Amino acid sequence: MTGPIDPVALAADLIRCASVTPADAGAQDVLTAALEAQGFTVHRFTSGEAPHGPVENMIAIRGQGAPHFAFAGHSDVVPAGQGWTAGAFEPEIRGDLLYGRGAVDMKGAIAAFIAATERVQDHAGTLSLLITGDEEGPALYGTRAIIDWLDARGIRPDMVLVGEPTSDKRLGDTIKIGRRGSINAWITVPGTQGHVAYPHLADNPVARLVRILDRLQRWHLDDGNAWFQPSNLEITDIEVASGATNIIPGSAGARLNIRFNDVQQGAALEAEIRRIVAEEAPRGTVEALISGEAFLTAPGALSSLMSDAIRGVTGVDAEYSTTGGTSDARFLSQIAPTVEFGLCNATMHKLDEAVAVEDLRVLADIYEAVLRKALRP
Repeated sequence: MTGPIDPVALAADLIRCASVTPADAGAQDVLTAALEAQGFTVHRFTSGEAPHGPVENMIAIRGQGAPHFAFAGHSDVVPAGQGWTAGAFEPEIRGDLLYGRGAVDMKGAIAAFIAATERVQDHAGTLSLLITGDEEGPALYGTRAIIDWLDARGIRPDMVLVGEPTSDKRLGDTIKIGRRGSINAWITVPGTQGHVAYPHLADNPVARLVRILDRLQRWHLDDGNAWFQPSNLEITDIEVASGATNIIPGSAGARLNIRFNDVQQGAALEAEIRRIVAEEAPRGTVEALISGEAFLTAPGALSSLMSDAIRGVTGVDAEYSTTGGTSDARFLSQIAPTVEFGLCNATMHKLDEAVAVEDLRVLADIYEAVLRKALRP
């Protein structure tokens, strides 16, 4: 690239890279070239093995000392799916929108931030970008590996901005200051297969599974609090593989997910699920996966910094929120105050994902304002 970085052009270059998790497809090469030209030292490494790896990760650092402001994001995207008006990895501007997979989530935000870092090169302290290729996947070898890399070198940011698409109706209306945690659980209740006409020769597991699910559905988790909505448990799958109408099944299973607030802890929720299953089906088993704990960065210096920058550029008063799914902020919040702010999220993960061209340019202006405030010389 020559001349000032255009976030729209850089976003388009990134969209051309079909970086469906865990593939990189050259996306981090594009980022490396743009950042090294600005004086960043770029460290790249791969982590993990198939089927969920290897994952490309990168840490770009410029400056030294305090304060240390870090931008975190992901260069990977979800699969395109069928039915796009044009190629998902063939960026195209139609009207006032840039189309392509990752335009919103979140190649556009990365491009806007790199455009901002080019404008703010006389900053104090340390500026870094923490970019993974494993956010849309199981998140086993991405941001967690980046944190390990930082820890091994004694590097800790003082504040972290994650560029997820948080805006709702218009750019700047929402800053995420926390996220709910998530736990998935798979319940299996064994029985003894047999003929429905001879139930005394079989052991039907369905009734026990139904009792378990009834108790789980009636479980009052909490009422929420000032920043979080009540935790909720949802049964997402029930499987009974009998194969015929006259067979008592040999096993029955179910899957559930709990999205929980900071009143709860994942381990305690898992323990309660196991207790209920053990009481209703002593031979039943539970497999659980805690994707992340709830976190909250209480309103303070970082959120004020963000909201002031947004207001100064757009005139919008941002709302603080903890709604939505999980993100890599759940890991980063363990090492530094962390907030999320980025583009409008209406089309993320959808067919014909698109971002307003003007929003990309305004987002770069907001990020520039943030950097000038956070790393004032």
